[in-house]
Amino acid sequence: MNTDVGLVRRFRGLRALVIGDVMLDSYLEGTAARLCSEGPVPVVRKTGEERVPGGAANSAANLRALGAEVSLLGVVGDDAAATLLRAALRARGVDDAWLVADDEASTLHKCRVLADGQYVVRYDEGDGTDSPAAGARLLARLDDAFAGCDLVVISDYGYGVVTDAIIARLRALRAARPCPLVIDTKEPRRFAVAGATIITPNLLEARLAVEPRPLADPRRAAGPLDLAAVETLGRRLLAAIDTAHAAITLGGDGVLLLDRRGPARHLPAHPVPQANDVGAGDSFTAALALALAAGADPEGAVRIGIDAAGIAVTKRRTAIVEGQELLGRVSLRAEAADEGGSSRAELLARLDAARRAGRTIVFTNGVFDILHAGHIQLLRRARDLGDLLVVGVNSDRGVRRLKGPTRPINGERDRLALVAALDPVDHAILFDEDTPTELIRALRPHLHVKGGDYAGAALPESDAVLAGGGRTVILPLKGDLSTSATIDRILTLTGAARGTGGGTRRGGGR
Repeated sequence: MNTDVGLVRRFRGLRALVIGDVMLDSYLEGTAARLCSEGPVPVVRKTGEERVPGGAANSAANLRALGAEVSLLGVVGDDAAATLLRAALRARGVDDAWLVADDEASTLHKCRVLADGQYVVRYDEGDGTDSPAAGARLLARLDDAFAGCDLVVISDYGYGVVTDAIIARLRALRAARPCPLVIDTKEPRRFAVAGATIITPNLLEARLAVEPRPLADPRRAAGPLDLAAVETLGRRLLAAIDTAHAAITLGGDGVLLLDRRGPARHLPAHPVPQANDVGAGDSFTAALALALAAGADPEGAVRIGIDAAGIAVTKRRTAIVEGQELLGRVSLRAEAADEGGSSRAELLARLDAARRAGRTIVFTNGVFDILHAGHIQLLRRARDLGDLLVVGVNSDRGVRRLKGPTRPINGERDRLALVAALDPVDHAILFDEDTPTELIRALRPHLHVKGGDYAGAALPESDAVLAGGGRTVILPLKGDLSTSATIDRILTLTGAARGTGGGTRRGGGR
C-alpha cells in the first residue's frame, strides 16, 4: 500500500494542462445586527473578504498545491474580476499567462455574502459568452500548451469554453502523444468522442447523460444506495461515451469505478465526522489525474482521489488540498492497512513484480521511536544500495519485550506513519516478532542492511537472508546517535532542571 505514498511523491514536477471554465469565487463576510429600513433584509457590516480561484481555476490551484506545474487555458474578460482572479492564481503559484483575455466577455464571478457565518445571498456575474475571436485564440494556444504536459484535465461547467473544436484537436494531439485525459463535466455527452482516460460525473450528472429527464434526483432517493442500479447506469454511460473508465462519485458513499472489461469496483469514502457542505470534486479530480500520470492504475488513482476529497470536505468553502496533507493521509491509510494484515500479500506481489523486473530490493528494520538524524542517514544510504527500500517497524508489543515496559515513547501507528512518509522509504510494514527473521523469509530482499553498531555481532536473521538469496550489509554509523541516548539526554536535562539528577534507560540501537 505504501506504493501509493511513492505515487504522491512523484506528483512534484509533473506538468498538467487544465482546460475549462475559469471563474472567481468571492466571499464577503460580516455581522448582522439589524434589518434594513428599506426592506426586510439584514444589514451586513463587512468584516472581511476572500478572493479565490473557482471552477477550472480551482482545479489548477489544486494541481499546483499537489506539486504539479500547471498551464491553465481559459477565457476571462477585461474587468475587475479578471484582475482579482489573475492575482489569486499567481498567489497560489499558477501561471495566468495562458488565459485568453476577451474584451467582449465578462469574467465568471460568483460572489457570496455571509453574515455571522451564514449565507445571505450569492450573486453571479458573467454568462460564459465568449467572442469567436477568443475561441480561436484559445484553440491556437492549445498545441503549445499541450506540447509540454504529462496529463490533461478538462474542467467543464457548461459555459462553452471547451468547444467541439477543442475536443477534436485534443484528441488528435493525444493520438500522436498519449497522456492521461481526465474529464470533469456537468454534461458528459458533450465529450462522447473525446477519447478520455476517465470521466468523473456525480450520480445525477451520470443519470442526466443517459436519461435526459430522470424521474427523480437519485441523490434524494429514500433508502440505501442501490449499487447494482448505479452499475447499470454506469454501463449505459460507457456505451454512450468514448472513455476507458468512468468513476461515478457518490458523495459520502464513495465512488463506483467501471471499465469496459472487468467488474465494477466500489471504493468507499473516508468517514468524516464534521464534513462541510462544500464540493470536493476539483480536489478529487486533481489527485486522481496526477496519480494516473505518476503511474497508478485507475483503482489506485481513484483511491488517492478519495483521500484528497476526504481532506477537502473538512475545509471551508472553495478547497485546495496541499501535497503534504495528501501524503499524510495516504501514509495513514497505508499504515492502517498494514495493521490489518491485508497489505502484506499486496506487498509481496509488488516485490515479486519488482524482482522479475530486475530491481534490487533492500530491507532494514528498527523501532524508530524518536526519529533523529541517524535514522535518516541510514535510510538514505540503504536506499542508495538498491531500487526499493522496505522498512520493518517493530510493533509496540515487540518493543516492550526488547526494551522494557517504558518503551516505546510513540505508538506503532505514529512510528509506522512517520517512517512511511520519509523520502527514502518505498514500503513500511509492522512486524510483531523479536527479530525480523520471518518477515525476511517472506520478503526475500537482495540486501539486508544493519547499522554499524551491529558490526561483528551474530544476527539471528542471517540464515533467513541467505536462504532467500540475499546478503547482509553493515553500514558504518556516522556520529553517536541513538534513540536511547536521546531519551537519556532528555531525562538528564529534565532531572537537572528539577534538581533531581539524571537517569538511564535500558536498551540501545534505534
